[in-house]
Amino acid sequence: MASAEKPNGRALGWEHIETRYPYTFRMFRVREDIVRWPDGEIRPFVYVETAGAVWVVPVTADGQVVLIRQFRYMIDDWSWELPAGGFHDFQGSPLDLARQELAEEVGGESDDWEYKGFFRTGVSLFDQVGHIVLARNVRLCRAPDREPGEIIEVHLVPVPRALQMARGGEILDVHSALALLRCEPDLWDIFHRR
Repeated sequence: MASAEKPNGRALGWEHIETRYPYTFRMFRVREDIVRWPDGEIRPFVYVETAGAVWVVPVTADGQVVLIRQFRYMIDDWSWELPAGGFHDFQGSPLDLARQELAEEVGGESDDWEYKGFFRTGVSLFDQVGHIVLARNVRLCRAPDREPGEIIEVHLVPVPRALQMARGGEILDVHSALALLRCEPDLWDIFHRR
């Protein structure tokens, strides 16, 4: 979660006066900074702090991306996604969390992992950092160990189709679509070598 100090903002005329946390939940907290804005006015700036998350791009040796179709209560609908999870209840690296989430959500394992970078999930409302981890040669070899409320279908989707879903708007979870597209060169390489 972010610190109260904002050295880059201060250099551009933002002055942090105080911070309050009007709401805290195990996965996030709402932060309200009282700030002198560059125009000289004192106003609140409110956003959500989180511990970050990881999105796993799992691909089998035969060029199938392991996608999940998960029911999401908030939107009251099904959503195409990649396995993912947050650091709110986990201590370790993005690779460690990726291993855990792949096992928990789809029953998958891999011996070939690569950290592919990070992105910001919502730069005006959330401070969350999203990490991308590619898992090659994934094997679906055990029963998933899902959290309560996780209603998940596992689907093996050929690389070209998964990328088409990301580009064409079938995958509406922007984090999953971005993670797939950031791994596109690797996915094509795996697909063509099978």
